Amino acid sequence: MRGVAALAMGDRKGPGWFDFSDRGLVGSFIALLAVIGINAGLPLLLGIEGARGSALRSVITFVVLLGAQLAAAALVLRQIGRQDGLVPYIVADNWAIFTITMVTVLLSLLGVGNELTLLAIMLLVLIVQVNIARLVVTLSVGQIVLFLIAQLVGGMVGLLIILMTLPLPPELAAELAQQAARAQ
Repeated sequence: MRGVAALAMGDRKGPGWFDFSDRGLVGSFIALLAVIGINAGLPLLLGIEGARGSALRSVITFVVLLGAQLAAAALVLRQIGRQDGLVPYIVADNWAIFTITMVTVLLSLLGVGNELTLLAIMLLVLIVQVNIARLVVTLSVGQIVLFLIAQLVGGMVGLLIILMTLPLPPELAAELAQQAARAQ
């Protein structure tokens, strides 16, 4: 958490809080698995209506989106000759996902969740991603832009894959059908 906070502040010492060894990589994936479990299981534990069928969909969506973004990041790092930055990127990104998700869950449980909060979280994610590319992977400005665009495209490809392969949840499909009927 300290490393992610340091990255959010743009602290050049932020990368020092992460373990980029194989052990650190495994630890970051354990944290990521915990977040995936929390995202899938918390709605079930809270008794949110319609959450039963969405747990598996949530896990699949998370894994596909993350996989697509990682693949895009790996491709860009390979193209610019910086494959050495992949493991540090993955470690820092996994811990950033963990930390920001936990903050978001905490805010939701406290009842703090509106458009302004969502905008602040999105801005925080962007700042942390830029600082991971800048301070952890040590990319130049042009490389950072390319790196972030590649991740965005990777995420969009992942979203497309999800939309084409997973059926919509029944309640969402019914809502969309109602909106389409009203539009006619």
